[in-house]
Amino acid sequence: MRLPPLSLYVHIPWCVQKCPYCDFNSHALKGGVPEDAYVNRLLDDLRADLAWVQGRQLSSIFIGGGTPSLLTAAAVKRLLAGIASLVELTEDCEVTLEANPGTFEKERFQGFVEAGVNRLSIGVQSLDAEQLKGLGRIHDPQQACAAAEHASQLQLNSYNLDLMHGLPEQSLAQAMADLDGIIALNPPHISWYQLTIEPNTSFASRPPKLPDDEVLWEIYQRGHEKLAAAGYQHYEVSAYAKPGHQSQHNRNYWQFGDYLGIGCGAHSKITLPAEGKILRCEKIKHPQGYLDLTRPLRYKLWQVSEEELPFEFFMNLLRLNEPMPKSLFSARTGLSVAIAEQALAPAIAQGLLTGSDEQWETTSLGRRFLNSILDEMV
Repeated sequence: MRLPPLSLYVHIPWCVQKCPYCDFNSHALKGGVPEDAYVNRLLDDLRADLAWVQGRQLSSIFIGGGTPSLLTAAAVKRLLAGIASLVELTEDCEVTLEANPGTFEKERFQGFVEAGVNRLSIGVQSLDAEQLKGLGRIHDPQQACAAAEHASQLQLNSYNLDLMHGLPEQSLAQAMADLDGIIALNPPHISWYQLTIEPNTSFASRPPKLPDDEVLWEIYQRGHEKLAAAGYQHYEVSAYAKPGHQSQHNRNYWQFGDYLGIGCGAHSKITLPAEGKILRCEKIKHPQGYLDLTRPLRYKLWQVSEEELPFEFFMNLLRLNEPMPKSLFSARTGLSVAIAEQALAPAIAQGLLTGSDEQWETTSLGRRFLNSILDEMV
């Protein structure tokens, strides 16, 4: 077991309103964002976890939510300066901030860049006005396009546009029109993912009518072809990038790297090689409790058992569309490759995976049924 690269996730819990499909730890804003108090608490949170850095630099920072673009540029600047004063950053550290087109202002986006953000992730979700309304989004198609076009003019290393498909009663033609509109904006990175109904959401209690499986599969196939023809590499289950624009933060997740999580409900995954342990941590979820200086920030802390490690490793690595080095399994888990071979044997027998002396690789059939590979490991 060796120390992997280290990333930092920062959670901003507030939104203008809660979307009916969202199961993230987000809260509808009542009044203004208490950004000074929250930034102070975020930095306290990071200080409490500094022992887990273990001499490493941060290779990426991701400010997610919620709607981080509700913060002022001044708050983001103070946050990033505080982080850099506590943990050294790599020279090419990727700093991403999620932004909503509904909170888009040219000056605000420029301010984020001046604060140290070098990558934006913009939640477009759809370019259809009726679909946006049904999804509870506060922006319209014109605002989404304006935000994307402005991002292209900023001094950013990269930016991403989020787009969903399989929306309520969405036809193949409508899904392709949405995707064509996003491709026409020519972003360096596109996250294109299927809407799923998650527990404890408004959609779960009042399920909309979604496209049937045949339509969903045709949307996926046609969309994948369009993205490939436009020069996007499908490098992860729902991520497509132009050359040189893969998300380094997300790649670290999928390669079972380490990450610190600060903010309401944020999760951490930390390797302790000297103790032969991998820890997971979850912070207190609700903003009111998180901002209470009398309460501890850590809500849960536990060790990942040896029995769980193969599943956790492959649950992440299988998302990447690339071979899986056997050496990485041992380096990131501290376990023998023989344990992984035993866990993957049923999937290999079913033609979902292939194996060589150096690596495992998902077959075309396996890419369609990733959950089946994981089910065989339980």
